[in-house]
Amino acid sequence: MARIFITGSSQGLGFLAGQLLIEQGHKVVLHARNTERAEEIRAKLPACDAIAVGDVATMDGMRSIADQVNALGKFNAVIHNVALGNKEEYVKTSDNFSELFAVNVIAPYLLTALIERPERLIYMGSGMHRSGDPALSDPQWFNRPWNATQAYSDSKLHNLILSMAIASRWSDVLVNAVDPGWAPTRMGGEDAPDDLVKASSTQAWLAVSTDPSAQVSGGYFYREKQCSMHPITDEVDVQNNLIQYLKTITGVELDSRESL
Repeated sequence: MARIFITGSSQGLGFLAGQLLIEQGHKVVLHARNTERAEEIRAKLPACDAIAVGDVATMDGMRSIADQVNALGKFNAVIHNVALGNKEEYVKTSDNFSELFAVNVIAPYLLTALIERPERLIYMGSGMHRSGDPALSDPQWFNRPWNATQAYSDSKLHNLILSMAIASRWSDVLVNAVDPGWAPTRMGGEDAPDDLVKASSTQAWLAVSTDPSAQVSGGYFYREKQCSMHPITDEVDVQNNLIQYLKTITGVELDSRESL
């Protein structure tokens, strides 16, 4: 039996992954943005072990979630599922971040840095990362006309760069990313062609499976098979630049032992 924490799991793929893992006999802690959402989760999935509550669009919310998770003890796996999609309006948060960048990139970084290191980490990618721009000249769209689709693609590329940077730094953790496909979630829309259950199963599989193909690090998976990602994700200078940027804007180091 493993203990797994899943961000962004009040609905959609995160909820389905949690439900699957609970059915397999694992202890799962889910996450909701507020108490109302948490009550909805508890009503739908009373077998979940606990629910962390906090808004990942804010630094205070991210820190609160990390504190709640750490108070529950060490986890075997953390699934960074939470994300905003490619149709969002431009919003600036109370921390002066782009909301989309805060949720899709800063939150995975900060929660990774603040939650006690698990045995496995899983990050949610998207096929749209392949059209993303890794440049850090204006990653939060402070100075450009807002383009939600491009901003989402950029954020998903940054998310994969982050996951590969962590994989290269933390040799004691299995770190992988998932392409869920285009599934009919609230984000994907009801006309999305991929299977909803299959879209959620790979992250659950990577969190707990003893299959040798799941016990690897630095991979990008679709339907439990490794697939290719943008080659820039493996460039060390690109990884270092993103980690440095996130460290600068959050004031939090990924790891005191890292060498930038």
